[in-house]
Amino acid sequence: MTQISLVRHGLVYNPGQIYYGRLPGFGLAELGREQAEAAGRALAVEPVAAVYHSPMQRAAETAAIVHSLCSADAPMAACELLNEVHSSFDGLSVEEMERRGWDFYRDKVPGFEQPEHILARILQFFDEARAQYPNQHVVGVSHADPIAFAVMWACDLHPAADHRKHLSECGVIDNYPSPASISTFTFAEGDERKLISFRYVAPFNKA
Repeated sequence: MTQISLVRHGLVYNPGQIYYGRLPGFGLAELGREQAEAAGRALAVEPVAAVYHSPMQRAAETAAIVHSLCSADAPMAACELLNEVHSSFDGLSVEEMERRGWDFYRDKVPGFEQPEHILARILQFFDEARAQYPNQHVVGVSHADPIAFAVMWACDLHPAADHRKHLSECGVIDNYPSPASISTFTFAEGDERKLISFRYVAPFNKA
């Protein structure tokens, strides 16, 4: 079996309270580093073959902490497939995004991603990781909605912003992927993308 764990990055230092999306220069807050350390310790209970991460600074910093704790001898690399949602809302205030219900997809702005596009690249990451590291454990540090849509796929839910409210039914006990939470997808051997199990844990929230 091949295991792929998607880790959401830790809490971000964001004193201006904006939606940073793919904007550069947003790293982890001190609490975010502590969350990443909790994830790394949880992942260290079994061997990790490789650690990949979104190109965003917050994901790279989370991956470096996780890597140092659970797989220091394994390769670590950035992977565009794990990137944050490509939307037209980068730089808007958190207050405005809350008014929108954090829905990046309703307006269907040309050139920007819809849920099915995001899920497609996460599934491509699954396929490439499974092909390169069969019967091993791979970690990918990503972002909330990409992970949420992967969970929906695991639970046979169509990827959609409205379905985020149903994630608790899929085992995401926090109702939405928490910072530095771990969503682990276990696949059967072979070329077919056959999911055996899904498990969610938020190590820092358990501390």
